[in-house]
Amino acid sequence: MFVCSCFGITEQQVKQHAENGACTPRQIASACKAGTDCGSCVRRIQALLGRGACPRRELADQGKPVLEELEEAA
Repeated sequence: MFVCSCFGITEQQVKQHAENGACTPRQIASACKAGTDCGSCVRRIQALLGRGACPRRELADQGKPVLEELEEAA
C-alpha cells in the first residue's frame, strides 16, 4: 500500500528504511523524500515507525557513529 502518493513510497519501503536505521519521519524523508512534498503522509509514517527500538539511537547511546551506519545501509 502506498504511504506517500507524491513520491510513490510504499509501507514496505518505509519499514525497510526504518530497519536500516531511520527512526523519525525526518530521517525517512532524507532516505526517500516521503513527507517532503504535501506532507499528508507524515502521520502515517509516524504510525509505521511507532515507538519501537531505534537502531540509530542505540548506536548513539553506545558512543558509536550513527550517520555512517545509515549511509552504508542505503
